[in-house]
Amino acid sequence: MKYKWLNKKQNENLIVFFNGWGMDESIINHLDCENFDVIMFYDYNSLDIDFVFEDLEKYKKKHLIAWSMGVMIASLFNISCNSKTAINGTLKPIDNLYGIPERIYDLTIKGFNEKGAAKFIKNMFDKDSDLPEINRTIENQKSELSALKTYKASLDFKYSKVLISSSDKIIPTKNQCAFWKIEPNIESGHCPFLLFKKWSELL
Repeated sequence: MKYKWLNKKQNENLIVFFNGWGMDESIINHLDCENFDVIMFYDYNSLDIDFVFEDLEKYKKKHLIAWSMGVMIASLFNISCNSKTAINGTLKPIDNLYGIPERIYDLTIKGFNEKGAAKFIKNMFDKDSDLPEINRTIENQKSELSALKTYKASLDFKYSKVLISSSDKIIPTKNQCAFWKIEPNIESGHCPFLLFKKWSELL
């Protein structure tokens, strides 16, 4: 796992962001950090990381925001936070009832190439004009897909807020609704961040 500080200005408050599969900061760079330091975790090829999570305890308030596969990954780390927001993900993200159907996931891995990656990214967004430039290699993204199959979420992990898009083509909206037992509450595709202008709107 990798991490990157998106804002580090000795603020009292911190946002901890667990990104989705295959992503980097390009999908959330437009969000105003306001008075928050922001750290992003991503690239889940391995859960090993050269980072001391205890260093985050110095912050007065910490807020966790997890998106897509990051919803599962965040549950594996014991980070005490004042709020925890899950966005278009579940604790069973590869699951016939509560996530991406297993057969579809396996076929995605099997046929993953540049064309497949482009199609996947396109399905995440509402318009072609929204597509970001992701600085990840095809090989790195494909191996991450395989690695994610080996992780199991902590089902005891509790989110204080859940956002579900109405037209998610990646993790089916109906499966997310079945897991969280709520209805869709944002009008968007899988990646909804362009609906927002600042991080605090997601808390």
